[in-house]
Amino acid sequence: MQIRSALISVYSKEGLEPIIRQLHALGVQLYSTGGTQTYIEQLGIPVTAVESLTGYPSILDGRVKTLHPAIFGGLLARREPGHLAQLETYQIPQMDCVMVDLYPFEQTVASTNDAGQIIEKIDIGGVSLIRAGAKNWKDVVVVASQGEYALFLDLLTRQNGQFTDDDRRELARRAFKVTSHYDTAIYNWFNQDSEDHAFKHSITTSEVLRYGENPHQKGVYYGNLEEIFEKLQGKTISYNNLVDIDAAVQLMREFLSEKPTFAILKHTNACGVAARNTLVEAWKAALACDSTSAFGGIFITNTKVDLDTAQEINKLFYEVLIAPDFVPEALEVLTKKDQRILLKIKSFDVQQLSFRSLLNGVVEQDADLRTENASDLKTATQRAPESAEIDSLLFAARCAKHLKSNAIALVKDQQLIGMGCGQPSRVDALRQAIAKAKSFGFDLQGAVMASDAFFPFPDCVEIAHEAGITAVIQPGGSIKDQDSIDACNARNMAMVMTGLRHFKH
Repeated sequence: MQIRSALISVYSKEGLEPIIRQLHALGVQLYSTGGTQTYIEQLGIPVTAVESLTGYPSILDGRVKTLHPAIFGGLLARREPGHLAQLETYQIPQMDCVMVDLYPFEQTVASTNDAGQIIEKIDIGGVSLIRAGAKNWKDVVVVASQGEYALFLDLLTRQNGQFTDDDRRELARRAFKVTSHYDTAIYNWFNQDSEDHAFKHSITTSEVLRYGENPHQKGVYYGNLEEIFEKLQGKTISYNNLVDIDAAVQLMREFLSEKPTFAILKHTNACGVAARNTLVEAWKAALACDSTSAFGGIFITNTKVDLDTAQEINKLFYEVLIAPDFVPEALEVLTKKDQRILLKIKSFDVQQLSFRSLLNGVVEQDADLRTENASDLKTATQRAPESAEIDSLLFAARCAKHLKSNAIALVKDQQLIGMGCGQPSRVDALRQAIAKAKSFGFDLQGAVMASDAFFPFPDCVEIAHEAGITAVIQPGGSIKDQDSIDACNARNMAMVMTGLRHFKH
């Protein structure tokens, strides 16, 4: 199909000039509106105003320019005798191509809270032109945004204005992606204070990944990492990196009000977490939790990375390091190994909703944003936990919340010294946690235990006591809670219940 006429109405003029000149060189009749018409005229290229077709000027402060049968007839007419005869009857020219770049709605939302300004950046005519051209893709070439300028110019130049069925269909596909993205952004703005959860946080950008979870799987990320991170250096972020980074941010969000805290994650599970008076001490304590698993892990902290800490971190290979900031001297050390990913996190805010694909659909739920504090603890045993135990119990509960179920976290002195997760039995998870702690030389005497769900039997309390654990935190809710309480009382252990379960499948 040869382009002989084109309607051009775009917001962004960047990259437009070579397209206009190439269309003109090919003898294409140009039609345009407002600022785009002026731009084309300033290039010395002849152009026809749409007003000469519609018989109406731009009205209502520019809200109505192209919404007219004289425009949409030329776009929607199939190139068949019946439709072409109607175009001739009503003296409507065929439109072989339509170029649009929509008003910058998202950029306006990002730059102002003025609802009036935002509303005026909801494009009506532009979206209608795109949809009309894309619907009639067999007969019309549609260019739906500045993002398609380069592709269009390349095809236009190489093929002397001729576009194949495949070319037109691909541009139509891109066009509907543009309008879907645009409408979703508008919906999200209107829906921001609504109780209607559906698509409240719909994704409007995407990035093709090198591959998915494994090299034989394709992968795409739908989202905008730049809203959350400033990437300071490193290789391309992979699917598995993204999953681990998400887990790291979710975990560290629990410790934002704590003293300097460091966490090390591997395959989304924390293998080291510690809080100390200085960051370098927190790093060393987190690493000591499981120095084997830390190799190639994801590192995250709640405070600025200083030089001493950077020098210690740099001794170990890692995939990703995330921090609110880095002192210049720390960056100088860390950036010498340029494949390692450094992320400066802008916000620890997380989505209010979570989604997961399964079977032939998707499940949506509220994100688990509840975090226990001291006032949530209900002492169930004769012995109440001491002040230091309470601090450790809360620390342990936050760790257990972010381990795969069944999950057990063992903590002593604000340090995760043992963890068990992803086990079919809670007893298995506890034995795993105890074995891990002992393998790294930790003394469990005086440690505390957190469980992500209740104990249906007293066996975990009995095993924990034998290992030296003195206090337990769990949600409660089993019909046999009293059995575990009695087991604690018989051993002078403290047990608190939160009433809040944190399963993580």
